[in-house]
Amino acid sequence: VLILLHGFAASTFSWREVLNPLAEHGMVIAFDRPAFGLTERPLKWSGKNPYSTSAQIDLTIGLMDQKGIEKAILVGNSAGGTIAVLTALQHSDRVKALILVDPAIYIGSGSPKWMRLFLNTPQARRIGPLFVRSIQNRGMDLAQLAWHDPSKITPEIWAGYTLPLRVENWDRALWEFIAATDIPDIPKRLGEISIPVLVITGDDDRIVPTQQSIRLADELPNAQLVVIPNCGHLPQEECPQEFLDAVIGYLKSLQEISTNDLVTMGS
Repeated sequence: VLILLHGFAASTFSWREVLNPLAEHGMVIAFDRPAFGLTERPLKWSGKNPYSTSAQIDLTIGLMDQKGIEKAILVGNSAGGTIAVLTALQHSDRVKALILVDPAIYIGSGSPKWMRLFLNTPQARRIGPLFVRSIQNRGMDLAQLAWHDPSKITPEIWAGYTLPLRVENWDRALWEFIAATDIPDIPKRLGEISIPVLVITGDDDRIVPTQQSIRLADELPNAQLVVIPNCGHLPQEECPQEFLDAVIGYLKSLQEISTNDLVTMGS
């Protein structure tokens, strides 16, 4: 079972090129994370903030519980990679392996408490939605930064990116997400991750610098690294065949390991 976790300002649309090919190798689930895509955007709630990091972890595990999935391989791109790693740290018995695609592990981890306090002041809450609306004007610049070859961004792709900006309260919800973000210091805990990990990065990632993914693969106890040439921050979109080759090859290696373990146990 593969559960796909998209990055910041993305959605399930980000996986459009690889969903069906991956589904030939198992169950594949993708969902819009809170504040993104076409998911609902609550502005009032009781209990845990639905936009918080811990709520996103609970949502991932809750989805697995609802579907009767005991263990899954989490595939996380960018900030989705952060949620994948934190889920594995908190629920190691539920995660079989990780596939981290240009993951944002060293960026934003261990954010200071004062920053979260500031983001939740009345003044920041009034100005925040105005700030995030600038995405409508700057979005294409950010998208071009994420692709090695921005000429591949067709009008149809751009329409898919911007569709969620038509959802009611998208700006207020995005600010709630930003204000609630609380990422612990993940780099200090990488040694706790003993499950298999595949790190994939484009060689021209200007969002999460390629060197950070190389560093991550080196610091994880049981990781493999694939660097895709002439590719940016979104290999699953810009270089889907190379991405699929890496992921499917890795899935087959995991199956071989499982088979060998069964043979060893049987003997």
